[in-house]
Amino acid sequence: VFRYYQLSTQVIAASIRHPQHCVAAAKAGAHIATVPYKVLMQMIKHPLTDVGVARFLSDWQRLFK
Repeated sequence: VFRYYQLSTQVIAASIRHPQHCVAAAKAGAHIATVPYKVLMQMIKHPLTDVGVARFLSDWQRLFK
């Protein structure tokens, strides 16, 4: 409907309670998501991210030794 009538609008996903809800909203085409801080932190916290950051910092520090 929005595309057919060329309406200038954006879809906002709300009541996000889990990281998967945010992913599903993005896949469904939502432009904006109102995400609680707790859920946002869950989305960026991942064990492999922690390992990657630690490795990067270690490599960076070795450059100056």
